[in-house]
Amino acid sequence: MSTDELVSKTAQFSLSDNFLFVDETAGSDETGCGTQCSPYQTPVAAVTLIVSMPEEKQLSFKIAIKKAGEAEYAEITASALKKARKSQEIAAKKAKKQAEQSSKDKEQNEAREAEEQRRLDESKKVVLTEDSSLPAAQLIRIQDTVERRDTRVKVFGWVHRQRVQGKDMMFVVLRDGTGFLQCVMTDRLCHSFDALTLTLESAIAVYGVIREVPAGKTAPDGHELIVDYWQVVGKAPGGDDSFSNRVSEESDPSLLLQQRHLVLRGDRASSILKVRARVMRAFRDHFDGNGYFEVTPPCMVQTEVEGGSTLFEFDYYGEKAYLTQSSQLYLETCLPSMGAVYTLSESYRAEKSNTRRHLSEYTHCEAEIPFISFNDLLDTIEAMVKGVVKRVWEEPATRAMITQLNPEFKPYTEPFVRMRYEEAIKWLNDQGVKRAEDGLDFEFGDDIPEAPERKMTDAIGKPILLTHFPGPIKAFYMPATKEDPRVTESVDLLMPGVGEVVGGSMRIWDHDQLLAAFQRQGLNPDVYYWYLDQRKYGTCPHGGFGLGIERFIAWITNSRTVRDCCLYPRFVGRCQP
Repeated sequence: MSTDELVSKTAQFSLSDNFLFVDETAGSDETGCGTQCSPYQTPVAAVTLIVSMPEEKQLSFKIAIKKAGEAEYAEITASALKKARKSQEIAAKKAKKQAEQSSKDKEQNEAREAEEQRRLDESKKVVLTEDSSLPAAQLIRIQDTVERRDTRVKVFGWVHRQRVQGKDMMFVVLRDGTGFLQCVMTDRLCHSFDALTLTLESAIAVYGVIREVPAGKTAPDGHELIVDYWQVVGKAPGGDDSFSNRVSEESDPSLLLQQRHLVLRGDRASSILKVRARVMRAFRDHFDGNGYFEVTPPCMVQTEVEGGSTLFEFDYYGEKAYLTQSSQLYLETCLPSMGAVYTLSESYRAEKSNTRRHLSEYTHCEAEIPFISFNDLLDTIEAMVKGVVKRVWEEPATRAMITQLNPEFKPYTEPFVRMRYEEAIKWLNDQGVKRAEDGLDFEFGDDIPEAPERKMTDAIGKPILLTHFPGPIKAFYMPATKEDPRVTESVDLLMPGVGEVVGGSMRIWDHDQLLAAFQRQGLNPDVYYWYLDQRKYGTCPHGGFGLGIERFIAWITNSRTVRDCCLYPRFVGRCQP
């Protein structure tokens, strides 16, 4: 409340013997007016009102104060009044100084705004034109700029960063998806309306000559474009709707997911997707180089592979159908005609697992190989992982991105650890890791949860091929071992920092054994007639595996969640954008 408001409000009351009242317990400096019915809380408020009055009236007012815990008002002591006056003087000086500064700031802001408006008005008169006497500019992408140094070029891109240096120089870092290019604009190029209002993520075209940066200076690829002409292709908004106001590193994760289309323009998000593209190519190169054929199985199916509880069901022209959990069964049908095969396609799991390593839709790298043993399968998985990592690591650009994302990453060259399920149970118990549900030791037959599995993997610090899981906790198509019918010829590849990346096994290749497995699982074998026929017409020992691309990318890039390792993640509660 201002002093004028206090004086006005006080005038509405009849003061008792010209006293202003202060109640340290029940009063209020904000809403009080100094009457006994509406007292102040501090003597300073009363003094503030008194000194605002004409001098002839100031001496006629006294202050009555009721201290905390006291029942009656008493006239304020001389020392307390002196202290209150001193506090009021300090507050008055401070308020005066603030008012003066506020007035000065206002004047400066108005002058600055006027100058900015003057510059904007003047900038509209500046018309940039391309100098026709210069050599014709060659249209290139940023990835080609090193080979085009000292040549006049034209480059399209988005404004990734910008910095204004004085009134006659501006630096713009351009991004086109293939790289980054620092552009230098000077003089009239910085004075146009488009230059003064240029915003992040605007699309522009720049013309000029690429020169190496001076000694001691740095820029992407060690050079910069000296701009002689430029134009806006599509301007991004500024103000409240500017790019930096829409997304930032400090934004809530749910907002970043909602604005994923903008997040993708960031350094980390785009680098992860570029690494993913190179990894996908490396998987194809690995398989193709080892005699595999790629196939593209259907994603709409009427059979289950990994259990009915995780199926996405939909109506298929009046029939019940599902989105595929895995393409394994279809890959197996290709073995007699194509030999070893693989696919890189989407799989779907209706798991309500809201964890950092689960997705409802993910890219599944699956392979099936005929005429192999279980040890052959383990060797195949290990060779694939090492081979793919080697391929991407040998690409300088991809290696640079991985190193930037995950500085500690180094390809594994030593043999992977091979550990049986029973050995893992013993390791957990020896380390005092207990079951979460009852606090007891793990027992044979327990499905090892993610957290204990991750703890073991991170402690060992190496990739682990965990093998020979009990039959009841694995899929119906996995065969029991001859030496111990309790366990199957199955394997999970566990990676430090991520956990399970690959799941694989030999497949039951005896017709009657597979039929019995269907019956144990409660599945109708008639629906799987085509799968059973593989055991009828020239069966053979074979095996395969599935690898989650997003988990593999998370391992390489040290991403906290697989949600960052795909374009638009789909999981519980998220099916947009």
